Amino acid sequence: MTQWISICKIDDILPETGICALVGDNHVAIFRPNADNTLYAISNIDPFAQASVLSRGLIVEHQHELWVASPLKKQHFRLKDGYCLESQTHSVKSYIIRVHQNKVEIQI
Repeated sequence: MTQWISICKIDDILPETGICALVGDNHVAIFRPNADNTLYAISNIDPFAQASVLSRGLIVEHQHELWVASPLKKQHFRLKDGYCLESQTHSVKSYIIRVHQNKVEIQI
């Protein structure tokens, strides 16, 4: 059964930024790369540094796709699926996310 967890209002996430949310026991990085309601959600744990920091990384475009560059060691994680550009074995989990009635929700 699909369950959606409400995180915050869409206006709580400034365009071109990310935030971290605790969803159950998981640290989730939520990104809003533009002023529209397009959102992405991946694990917030940098697998190279084992630190909860990806939400503070820089959103970048590479080969027409959006990525986040880790603020610690600068590896790149694709926002749509968590794929790691430098080492696919270090890819992170991605989450299904939506905006519903002006609220950001993650599927668990």
